[in-house]
Amino acid sequence: MFWVYILRCSDNSYYTGHTDNLEARIGLHQSGECDGYTSSRLPVELLWSQECSTREEALSAEMQIKGWGRKKKEALMSGDWGEVSRLAQSKSQSRSS
Repeated sequence: MFWVYILRCSDNSYYTGHTDNLEARIGLHQSGECDGYTSSRLPVELLWSQECSTREEALSAEMQIKGWGRKKKEALMSGDWGEVSRLAQSKSQSRSS
């Protein structure tokens, strides 16, 4: 089993990642052992996670979510699929204008 997840960092930014061991990975982030973005923004808090069948599915979801704006990520985390869809449509409409 694999996971895609979103953390809130101490500066109120979001970090999205994927892993095959959610509990261990969150522990690494919280202890500062994951070099990079989160290590300088401790503490972190797990806000959202979703199981994926394969690593490819988890990585694909991570890459998709990383491309989203803050409001769309927040809609995802709150389970507001209507808002996720609305935000996706408004972005695609602004591109075609």
